[in-house]
Amino acid sequence: MESITFLHPGYFWLLLVIPVYVAWYIWKRRTLNATIQISTLSPFDGVPQSWKSYLRHLPMVLRMLALVAVVAVIARPQSSNSFRDEKTEGIDIVMAVDISGSMQAIDFKPNRLEAAKEVGIQFVSNRPNDNIGLVIFAGESFTQCPLTTDHAALTNLFNDVKLGMLEDGTAIGMGLATSVSRIKESKAKSKVIILLTDGCNNRGDITPQKAAEIAQTFGVRVYTIGVGTRGTAQVPVQTAFGVQYVDQEVKIDEELLTQIADMTGGKYFRATNKSSLKSIYEEIDQMEKTILDVREFTKKTEEYLPFAIAAMLLLLLEVVLRNTLLRTLP
Repeated sequence: MESITFLHPGYFWLLLVIPVYVAWYIWKRRTLNATIQISTLSPFDGVPQSWKSYLRHLPMVLRMLALVAVVAVIARPQSSNSFRDEKTEGIDIVMAVDISGSMQAIDFKPNRLEAAKEVGIQFVSNRPNDNIGLVIFAGESFTQCPLTTDHAALTNLFNDVKLGMLEDGTAIGMGLATSVSRIKESKAKSKVIILLTDGCNNRGDITPQKAAEIAQTFGVRVYTIGVGTRGTAQVPVQTAFGVQYVDQEVKIDEELLTQIADMTGGKYFRATNKSSLKSIYEEIDQMEKTILDVREFTKKTEEYLPFAIAAMLLLLLEVVLRNTLLRTLP
């Protein structure tokens, strides 16, 4: 983007001479004495004023404008063209989200899964430079979206996640293993998995400990999040009388989730409501910052020529008018 700046703006203080000159000009015109004196001007009352009388101060105005242009030349006007070279080093992230039946509990509004989706999508929107993928798991696991920088497509696929898409259960090991398989070949310097669940591992062919070992082998850092209030939470249950809400004990294997995080250099978090879940994602966002190397360049060009030409034309016009059309006789 080009802009005009002045290398020596202090020279603009010289413009203070303009009001001094104007005051002197007015005083001088008031002290002028007529060369020929007559007794009365009444014979000239009906004579219309010439257009020249309206322009009699134009030479002085042109001289002041020329002075402004000259001062601008002395102040050295320059145009600057700045541009930047950005080198982005993003982080590859896979978000693994539990969609088991217990995720419909309403201790999070409107329920755990919808709250996790809303906060997760916000996390994605805050990281435009990263490759992000989505894995869902219940009794089995599935890649909902591979690593991508097309966050609009990722957001649409995130919104499409619903309860009942997979066989029910909680296969934490399978969810983690699928996530590792999606990110292990990444060339990014930082590889991260954010695993969110509300229960204990009870399904799957791969244990969570084994999946954590695989993640550790490939240098993948795992952040684990346990979602659910402490004590009991209301869960909708289909009965002969329709959907009824019953209290169920919240059981989260925090020891296992802490172990997974510790093995891979990550951290375990506990979210007891939507607000705390949002804070957890914000904390992870701060810990896993994208590297952005920015170099700025500025090219300056001298722009005095237009001001110099303007000054010369104004002075030339003043001289021409003062000695021709607006000439005054002594």
